[in-house]
Amino acid sequence: MEDKKNEVYSRTDSSKVNISNDEWKKLLPADVYNIAREKGTEWAFSGKYWNSKEKGTYYCAACGNPLFVSDAKFESSCGWPSFFQPLTKTSVIYAPDNTHGMQRTEVMCGRCKAHLGHVFDDGPPPTGLRYCINSVILDFDKAQEADKNYKDKKE
Repeated sequence: MEDKKNEVYSRTDSSKVNISNDEWKKLLPADVYNIAREKGTEWAFSGKYWNSKEKGTYYCAACGNPLFVSDAKFESSCGWPSFFQPLTKTSVIYAPDNTHGMQRTEVMCGRCKAHLGHVFDDGPPPTGLRYCINSVILDFDKAQEADKNYKDKKE
């Protein structure tokens, strides 16, 4: 079920979102704004999804764009949620990041260009990639099948 968090948030609209950081600041909670627009990073092992094993889909917390599915999530011991591939080729976009004396590849939302984290080439097969993503910038929806099975067991 889609939770309309702000005027641009949609899990079905794939049109690009291009608004100013001033507008984003009005729309987003401070912690989400810090990650999404100021390229912040949450502390390792502190995010709500770094160790989650629930089945479902991860969305951009800024705009609702579908980003990753739990089937592509793996334990990397880095302290952030790690995925070996995005949901689709257009779910994320990339940019060089040479800040902090490192050469990395930044991962951004393919719809609103929110900073998500970074991708590294030390992940598992089949891609060999590790998308290291901040929990703060992720929304999660449990898989409907898992919800249904849980409800069936309760009744």
